[in-house]
Amino acid sequence: MIPVNILLVDDQPAKLLSYEVVLRDLGENLLTAQSGREALEHLLRNEIAVILVDVCMPEQDGFELVSMIREHPRYQNTAIIFVSAVMMAEPDRLRGYAAGAVDYVSVPIVPEVLRAKVRVFADLFRKTRELELLNADLEIRVRQRTAELETSASQLRQLNEELEQRIDQKTREREEALAQLFEAQKLDTIGQLTGGVAHDFNNLLMAVLGSLNLLKKRLPVDENSERLVANAIQAAERGAALTQRLLAFARRQELKPQAVSFPELFDNIQDLLAKAVGPGVSIRKQISASMPLLLIDNNQLELALLNLFVNARDAMVGAGTITVCASEERAPHPSNLATGRYVRISVSDDGEGMDEATAARAAEPFFTTKGLGKGTGFGLSMVHGLAAQSGGILELSSVKGEGTTVSVWLPVAEGILAQAPIEETAQAEESSVSTQPLRVLVVDDDALVSMGTSAMLEDLGHVAVEAASAARALEILASDNSFDLIITDHAMPGMTGAELARFIFSTFPELPVILASGYAELPDDEGLSDLLRMTKPFTQEQLHAAVKRSLRERATAA
Repeated sequence: MIPVNILLVDDQPAKLLSYEVVLRDLGENLLTAQSGREALEHLLRNEIAVILVDVCMPEQDGFELVSMIREHPRYQNTAIIFVSAVMMAEPDRLRGYAAGAVDYVSVPIVPEVLRAKVRVFADLFRKTRELELLNADLEIRVRQRTAELETSASQLRQLNEELEQRIDQKTREREEALAQLFEAQKLDTIGQLTGGVAHDFNNLLMAVLGSLNLLKKRLPVDENSERLVANAIQAAERGAALTQRLLAFARRQELKPQAVSFPELFDNIQDLLAKAVGPGVSIRKQISASMPLLLIDNNQLELALLNLFVNARDAMVGAGTITVCASEERAPHPSNLATGRYVRISVSDDGEGMDEATAARAAEPFFTTKGLGKGTGFGLSMVHGLAAQSGGILELSSVKGEGTTVSVWLPVAEGILAQAPIEETAQAEESSVSTQPLRVLVVDDDALVSMGTSAMLEDLGHVAVEAASAARALEILASDNSFDLIITDHAMPGMTGAELARFIFSTFPELPVILASGYAELPDDEGLSDLLRMTKPFTQEQLHAAVKRSLRERATAA
């Protein structure tokens, strides 16, 4: 008889030891956990037959733990026995059964009763596994026998040639699909890496830019010093622009999709594109006037077109023709596009083109063929990230010596009208907001960022208190509820900024919260979709505007 795993969960070591003594004679593997977290770790690492759970535990009671266990598909049918040291009322028992328990055992425990109950469920688990193995073995034998009969059929012998052709075709399709999957996985891995680097780099730039701008305001009038500081600020801002390209490829940039008319958008930026490519390049457009509206971030699409035009110009060495085509088309098959309507925007050049190996790597970040100091390798990767994040795809076709075509498939804005310009009401809004000094709690696990943000707030006349974690912030709020505003980072160990904001909204509903992050991958559920946010690195002016807006929204809500 193969032993099965039995998990014992109780926060008291003495009770766990007593359970082990009682159940040792069963000959099963006994695993112990003193908290819900340890129990979940065992469940993820091992296959558990029976679980004994104490009802009353300090951090997480048994009912909550069992509900979490039942949510995992692997443990929806696992036998769970509640152990209670107090007399359970009928509503509590019903709550336990509703959570997923199959039985109760009261303390003091009768060893024979506990062993008998655990033995029954352990044997049931063992028999169930044996039956599954027998069924699997039977299915294998049936498949083997069916294959033998099919192989011996005369019709299959007559159709052997056709079958071989189909196999060859499926093999080619499978190889192509595997190649596409490998490429997608490679780009996704690079995207995760670059996104993480961009997030950390944004934190560094946050501290650098904030300190430089404050230093610039406090330096005595000196032309040389001002020039040096301005040069450092410009370099840091270029670094911030680079991180935005990283985030675009990693699909973590903040997009504001809206209904966009591509013919109007292209007409508005055609002069800019012509200046970017130079007088030696002519631009031809084949854009359908009746094409539907796109669902896309207007500014990011303009930037993507500019990148594609610059790449095309460089491929033609400053002379040639760029052709832009746009129309609604049927989505290519096979592709990763969801069912729906799409518009295809293509930018073609008659330049030198790329070989197959170069074209396969063209969308990778840092990869460029322009030579040292002539390109960052982010133009096409940014366009790829924008297309993917917007629900579309990027296609690239190139022939060496003939030219390149880059196509972006973007979704149609179904049932959405093009947005009209919004009238500026900033002056009226600012006049309605009080400018008195505020007490602001700054929450960030990065000390450099926290110190820089506090310095900018204090320069604006506010009082800043720093907290290195969400847990520390909650401790401060518990002892001091006189804060006017919370500014918190999102990506923090333990409790995230979004989780902290959700807790503050439930406990201090009138206290405004600003969520800051090095990238825009923030949750939009459970009442956080309207949460005021800032993207790092932010300037003192952006911080000032965000503080005013948060107070204005609080006043409006009041």
